[in-house]
Amino acid sequence: MPFSIIRQDITRMTTDAIVNAANPQLQMGGGVCGAIFKAAGAAELQAACNQTAPIRIGEAVMTPGFRLPARWVIHTAGPVWSGGLQGEDELLRACYLNSLQLAAQHHCDSIAFPLISSGIYGYPKKRALQVATQAIRDFLAEQEMTIWLVVFDRDAVAVSEQLSGAIERYIDANYIERRQDRRARRLQAFNLQIEEDARPMEAARELAEPLDDLIGQLDEPLALTLFRLIDRKGKTDVEVYKRANLDRKHFSKIRTVKDYMPGKRTIIALAIAMELTLDETETLLKTAGFALSHSHKFDVIVEYFILHQRYDILEINEVLFRYDQPLLGG
Repeated sequence: MPFSIIRQDITRMTTDAIVNAANPQLQMGGGVCGAIFKAAGAAELQAACNQTAPIRIGEAVMTPGFRLPARWVIHTAGPVWSGGLQGEDELLRACYLNSLQLAAQHHCDSIAFPLISSGIYGYPKKRALQVATQAIRDFLAEQEMTIWLVVFDRDAVAVSEQLSGAIERYIDANYIERRQDRRARRLQAFNLQIEEDARPMEAARELAEPLDDLIGQLDEPLALTLFRLIDRKGKTDVEVYKRANLDRKHFSKIRTVKDYMPGKRTIIALAIAMELTLDETETLLKTAGFALSHSHKFDVIVEYFILHQRYDILEINEVLFRYDQPLLGG
């Protein structure tokens, strides 16, 4: 999975590199920085840092990982939050991009970041996450790397109040463990004018048309259906696997390995990358023997995004993370 959020101790990540949210003097500090120094061996890591200190805000340098599972530690100095008027976003973005470029130069296949500057430096977590996500998204548009954002708890990932409220209402109306009368509450929550099962025939035909001649037989190999559908949607393989948060090797396996069957989350990720409707997504899942169910919170959340044509998989994953659900992708 190219980009994923995880609750973990960054010093335990078995990636090629981890990132230290450092101070410009590269001195051992508190928080994540202190934990990385202690796990690596404070004396050895400090001696290596002294050879490159000081660094500028936004700059990144590399040292060995010493006793850490990671081979390298990339040190970057994040900005202190000063109200957003001192170029903090640009400097924070530079932290991520410079770290990623340095990792790429050293042929790293994987890297783990903390949420830089969101601790004692006072950067609002929601804004810090937005900057991090956009920088990582821009890097992955041109490069291949597995990137982890390591946080200690769900509160580190702040979803907007408007989206959070809408998701909560949708779950409340549709998730089996919460609902009393699904159809009645769905009507109330979304002010639908008609029952979901009685859509106008014109709308039903519009939703189903793109797959009518693509999925005629349920025993057709899924890969054949997928790649004909990608062509029909006018998208390229690279565009689809990157938007689906898949790595190139996994996507190539789907294309080339006979009888390989990707998992449900991978198929959903591909459906979102192709911007399929809910009907199309359900039909594609059925081809692989899967289905969306209102007995699974994961499925309900995914259904919400597809119904509302919000096909940003990183946004979806942020919400899934907040609800302790598995993320979409590889």
